[in-house]
Amino acid sequence: MPQVTLTVNGKSASVEVEARTLLVELLREKLGLTGTHVGCDTSQCGACVVHVDGTSVKACTMLAVQADGASVTTIEGLAKADGTLHPMQEMFREHHALQCGFCTPGMVMSAIDLVQSHPEGLTEAQIRHGLEGNLCRCTGYHNIVKAIAAAWPIMHGKVPAAAE
Repeated sequence: MPQVTLTVNGKSASVEVEARTLLVELLREKLGLTGTHVGCDTSQCGACVVHVDGTSVKACTMLAVQADGASVTTIEGLAKADGTLHPMQEMFREHHALQCGFCTPGMVMSAIDLVQSHPEGLTEAQIRHGLEGNLCRCTGYHNIVKAIAAAWPIMHGKVPAAAE
C-alpha cells in the first residue's frame, strides 16, 4: 500500500493508505479530523472542503495519494493555539451564519479561499456565485453572505479583527 506523507494543520503526517483512499477518508478515519464532513459522496454539497496548498478542494474528489507532499488545512487548523477563531469563523459566529452546522466547516473553508482570491473586494453576487458548490439546507444563505462580506475587510487588513 502507498505511503502518503503530508502536512496537516502544520503537523507532519505519514500514513499508509490503499490507492483508492480519498483524502476525506484519510483525514477523518486515519487522522481523526472529523470536522471535515462527508455529506453526499458525489462532490455536490461542499461539506468536505479543505485547503490543499492554500486552495479549496473537495476532499471527497481527491485521492489521498494526490495529496502526497502537500500542505492540508482543515477546519480544525484555522483557530490559533489559544483558541482565537479565524476571522471567518468569528464572522460566521457573529452573523449567525449557521444553524445545524453540518455544512459550516466546508462553507468556512470555501469562504476563506473566496475572500483570499478577491483582494479587490467582493459583491454579494460574487459571494453567492462563489458558494455555488456548497449546499446549506438550513440558513437560506443570507447570513452566510453577510458573514463573508464582514470577514473580507478583516482578512485584508482593512479593519482590525474584533479580538485584537
